[in-house]
Amino acid sequence: MNASHIALVTGANQGLGRALVEGLAARMHQNDLVLLTGRSHQRVADAAREVALLPGTRARVEGRVLDVTDTDAIARLAEDLRARHGGVDVVISNAVARLLPEESQAARADEFIDVSNTATHAILRSFGPVLRPGGRLLVVASSLGTLGHLDPRLHHLFDGASLEQVEYAVESWRSAIHHKTAQEAGWPVWLNVPSKVAQVAAVRALAAERRRHDLATGTLLASVCPGMVDTATSRPWFSDYSGAQSPAQAAAAVLDLVFAEHVDPTLYGELVRFGKALPWHDGTPPLEQDRMLTP
Repeated sequence: MNASHIALVTGANQGLGRALVEGLAARMHQNDLVLLTGRSHQRVADAAREVALLPGTRARVEGRVLDVTDTDAIARLAEDLRARHGGVDVVISNAVARLLPEESQAARADEFIDVSNTATHAILRSFGPVLRPGGRLLVVASSLGTLGHLDPRLHHLFDGASLEQVEYAVESWRSAIHHKTAQEAGWPVWLNVPSKVAQVAAVRALAAERRRHDLATGTLLASVCPGMVDTATSRPWFSDYSGAQSPAQAAAAVLDLVFAEHVDPTLYGELVRFGKALPWHDGTPPLEQDRMLTP
């Protein structure tokens, strides 16, 4: 990357987001700027200062308070970066609402959907237009984001959908949860599955519109699966962490996409795990996980 590039990571106070900021700051240059964002002013300020003082840090690191559930705030930040810097070069959407297995999935649905999905839609809409040629716009999802993890009755809502149709499907799912008709319609109890599928579908939708232009300019739009990561958010969900990566290890494959010299057309618009695209239609509904949870 040349000088004077701008990178932004949401949900970056800790865990994978923090590791992504550290990796960007180490691999970018002295005149480049990495923006670390989160909801808490104190946590954002502390994290930015700590990363800036790390021995390997080269780029400037600054904190920005950003509540991703505030879609207007996302739009204002994108416009501010366009006005101040002419755009942004790297955007990594990483925010997630922490959810515990013993909590009611339905009771936490609004917050979870707002953080994971409404925010993703807003980031795609706001930062897509200000992404500079040759830039990277990545949404952190998971391997559960492939369509086959949903009941086949729901596939038509996301397969080949536009961004507007994905948004409508997400709000229909939200409404079904509130009206206690979600399971009857085929939606799983586990919020993470439809949320991740919708994230990947949203990326695919925008990528379908931009593909020709982005590939011509070396620009990458994709969703990414970092694999199992040992974080406070994921640890309660798994009994065996022997194969889990540290946040720094998980960040490495994502950063390889960011700093790749050329964009692989087979990865554009896809869900990418360790440098390979996961087939969109793969997967099976995780019924056992679903049965363990409280609606």
